[in-house]
Amino acid sequence: MSVQLAVRVEQLVRRYEAGGQHVTALAGVDAAFARGTFTAVMGPSGSGKSTLLQTAAGLDRPTSGRAWIGGTELSKLSETALTRLRRSKVGFVFQAFNLVDALTVEENITLPMRLSGTRPDRRWVAEVVERVGMGDRLHHRPAQLSGGQQQRVAIARALAMRPEVVFADEPTGALDGTTAAEVLALLRSIVDEQQQTIIMVTHDPLAASYADRVLVLADGRIVTDLPQPGVSRIAAELASLHPKEARVSAGVRA
Repeated sequence: MSVQLAVRVEQLVRRYEAGGQHVTALAGVDAAFARGTFTAVMGPSGSGKSTLLQTAAGLDRPTSGRAWIGGTELSKLSETALTRLRRSKVGFVFQAFNLVDALTVEENITLPMRLSGTRPDRRWVAEVVERVGMGDRLHHRPAQLSGGQQQRVAIARALAMRPEVVFADEPTGALDGTTAAEVLALLRSIVDEQQQTIIMVTHDPLAASYADRVLVLADGRIVTDLPQPGVSRIAAELASLHPKEARVSAGVRA
């Protein structure tokens, strides 16, 4: 039985100029992400992990190489078609939550559907809201919620369109340890129970330990690709690349 892929990148290169210098953020990355899996992408600052997420998600165009979401190659799409694909097949969860302050919880969750001109599937939205535990907060606005509650709303918004994949960029970075653990457990359960695909950038070995697989990048290349190796092994891999940063990361959720 062949493995179905949610995301694939092939020889992905991303170069840009910064301060008059040419920077190579990605240097020919090949990776495939099976449907129904949870992958953590890690690496020292400047290793290319966020750039990989952005190019794989269609938020940024690579200098060369190709990326697919499901069976759709992103490089062949116009900006309009790419925007349409992101709204219908991709969910995003960010460290800063990115909720609209003027909208209620319910309105924030259904916003991507309204932007795409799609009528919300009320039964599915209700199921998602129940899953993230925000059923009693639907008429609250973001300012009335804790950080953990806001991130739960962001997760619900990401799931509301039944996306092919959810990209999460440091989703627990703004949360305390206890709340971060709750959010990570929620992401883990969504993968296990709903077969959702999640690709998460994180600097935290404990956060990465919730994933099925850990990719470690350095200098724009994948240097480690392991099935769940555990917190200690993850921290050791990072320490071998950037000892000081790894020690700090390992203590973030201690």
